[in-house]
Amino acid sequence: MTGKHFHHGKSSKDILDSKKVLNAIGLKKGDIFLDAGSGDGYMSLAASKIVGEKGKVYAVDVWEESMNILKKEIQNSEISNIEPIIADISKKIPIKDETVDICYMANVLHGFVENDNLDKVMSEIRRILRPEGIFAVVEFKKIENTPGPPMKIKINPKNVREIIEKYHLTFKNVEEVGKHHYVVITVK
Repeated sequence: MTGKHFHHGKSSKDILDSKKVLNAIGLKKGDIFLDAGSGDGYMSLAASKIVGEKGKVYAVDVWEESMNILKKEIQNSEISNIEPIIADISKKIPIKDETVDICYMANVLHGFVENDNLDKVMSEIRRILRPEGIFAVVEFKKIENTPGPPMKIKINPKNVREIIEKYHLTFKNVEEVGKHHYVVITVK
């Protein structure tokens, strides 16, 4: 079962509104935010404006090309509160224990489920989240002939909730955050 789905490193910028998502998950000034599977970092850039100079954004992705795009934008815009990190979140998230207020993961959970490597990812997320920290998962709606992974890999909000609750995170709510997306919000 391992290795069936390949994460493409594509950006969701054109189909997912960062302001709507970050508002739905409750990001605020001073928060420590982890964009797990950040891609080119468009969500991290939006988050950096919200968390401000007292907050911090960790943008973590396995794709060096995507991180290079983000690094260039950070440099060009002189942003000081984003730390881009090239890492495989299914192995290790190089962030200290219990330091993150909100961990955000968009359009990648379905791949971890399909490839049967969710245990390590969720163990790492639990480790880096502070007590009462939020884990927010954005996924594609399970609708035929819409953007995203193949239909058989898409997961609905109920499935996401069941998956995450197995890792001792408490369901808070689910919200629609776009034509093709929903977010499931859970708390440690």
